[in-house]
Amino acid sequence: MRRAGFSLARRLCATGAGPLCNRAAHELQAGSVACFSSMPRAGGSAASLAAATWTEAALPGAVRAFRSSATQLADVTVSVPSMGESITEGTVAAILKQPGEVVVEDDVIAQLETDKVTMDIKYQNKTPGIIKSIQAAEGDTVSVGQDFAVVEENAEAAAGAPTAGKEEAPAAGKEETPAAGKEEAPAAGKEAPAQAPSPPKPAAAPQPPKPAAAPQPPKPAPKQQQQQQQEAAPPAPGQRPERRVPMTRLRRRVAERLKGAQNTYAMLSTFNEVDMTNVMEMRRELKDAFLERHGVKLGFMSAFVKAAGAALQYVPAVNGVIDGNDIIYRDYYDISVAVATPKGLVVPVLRDVDQMSFADVEKKINEFGRKARDGTLSIDEMAGGTFTISNGGVFGSMLSTPIINPPQSAILGMHATNMRPYVVNGQIMPRPIMNLALTYDHRLIDGREAVTFLKRIKEIVEDPRRLLLDV
Repeated sequence: MRRAGFSLARRLCATGAGPLCNRAAHELQAGSVACFSSMPRAGGSAASLAAATWTEAALPGAVRAFRSSATQLADVTVSVPSMGESITEGTVAAILKQPGEVVVEDDVIAQLETDKVTMDIKYQNKTPGIIKSIQAAEGDTVSVGQDFAVVEENAEAAAGAPTAGKEEAPAAGKEETPAAGKEEAPAAGKEAPAQAPSPPKPAAAPQPPKPAAAPQPPKPAPKQQQQQQQEAAPPAPGQRPERRVPMTRLRRRVAERLKGAQNTYAMLSTFNEVDMTNVMEMRRELKDAFLERHGVKLGFMSAFVKAAGAALQYVPAVNGVIDGNDIIYRDYYDISVAVATPKGLVVPVLRDVDQMSFADVEKKINEFGRKARDGTLSIDEMAGGTFTISNGGVFGSMLSTPIINPPQSAILGMHATNMRPYVVNGQIMPRPIMNLALTYDHRLIDGREAVTFLKRIKEIVEDPRRLLLDV
């Protein structure tokens, strides 16, 4: 700003406004800005320009104008970020920022819906800015690297936006009450005297301001507009009401993968039942100590995850996969845990479960559940996996045949635990029993291996000491 002021002082000297030139240079050298408003006006265009400029420079808004004029604003292009391996495009689910709004670092401009998760398009620059344009609409399909928005950098945008709102509020209030006849009204702006009633007609009060037009609602996206039209259309005579809603990208992808698994795999299911008495007793006795020690509640999923990890090592074929004419046996044990969300099924992955403790498993499952509800699961957290566990028991399911999650070769289905009559040591006793189902690819896994695998899980859950003794 001081550089701009020195430039103005040089212009004054060139036009012959000597006293003004000397005083302007002196005040600028001292770092003063407010003194411009107190300098006398002199004749001549250059002096008038100087006085007007100094008067404006005394205002806070003009100080910002001086500073911004000295700095060249740059446009920043916000592109569609990488969405993970094998994902090249997504659908714009929601646009959270509109042109003219201020954004700062890490502000979310829009949300994209991909085949697996919902991702954010963020403004990543440290310098705040103002959105100039959005180059896509809700419902549009965008590709990785595509330009999505243009933001004009403005270091004072974040601080100036709320200040401007506060300064405009009193001015607006004065303009809305011109009939009060007070002399403070002209102070709201230079155009106020021109709007005041002429003296010969004192009785003629100025017309009350017209009420501001109601802001028009934003134009709905094509997908929303189509849905609104369908909802608004009355059903034809004799026709039952119905709604047509487009499938989300995640739902379409889940449908494609599940149908592809049915078309590719020779799926077969085997069943068993597990007595939950011992694991429930262990949880009842140690849950308080477990919570105090590890800061997380002890559930049943950790027991099944650890049992499945041990069974995968016991029966390596279940951890393998067919690739063309070859069989790939994975020597690592990453278990996917199916989580239901309002937008569809997601399967985050617990990696290296053979090296995890019960507490590690419970903490990770809780973290995945929270992220799934918030829609913040990343692509990396759902990539990979050699085996899947689906717990339909939380919804009360008694029995099901789950579908394999490609490219894996098997999936374990857990179900609800219910008290049933059970034979124990020759006596019929009530026991908490859970049905287990294992769906496997019969092209790779024989019946003997599948039954052995499921029986191994049953044995470990019924007697967790087997994990310690490896028997």
